[in-house]
Amino acid sequence: MTMTQSTDKTRATSQLNDGTRELLRWGGSIVGAGFVAGVLLETLLGGLSRTGASTNGGWLALIVSLMCLPFGSLLLLLGVAKWMRNRALARRR
Repeated sequence: MTMTQSTDKTRATSQLNDGTRELLRWGGSIVGAGFVAGVLLETLLGGLSRTGASTNGGWLALIVSLMCLPFGSLLLLLGVAKWMRNRALARRR
């Protein structure tokens, strides 16, 4: 096995295991959890008024959605960016 074949194999393996799939999976899951918390807040937990949620469960759902939506969106955005980069690198070969 030559050095270039070894390098090509290592590069291909590292691209398969670069964490893109995990970023997409976890980012989507976290955004989904934030979306579900927001829907529950509006439908089952008393809704949202100008001064905040009207129940304790509503406050908890508000906190969860306000934590999950931005963080999950950033993870999802990073995963999509890595996926697009990997796709562009694969096209060059």
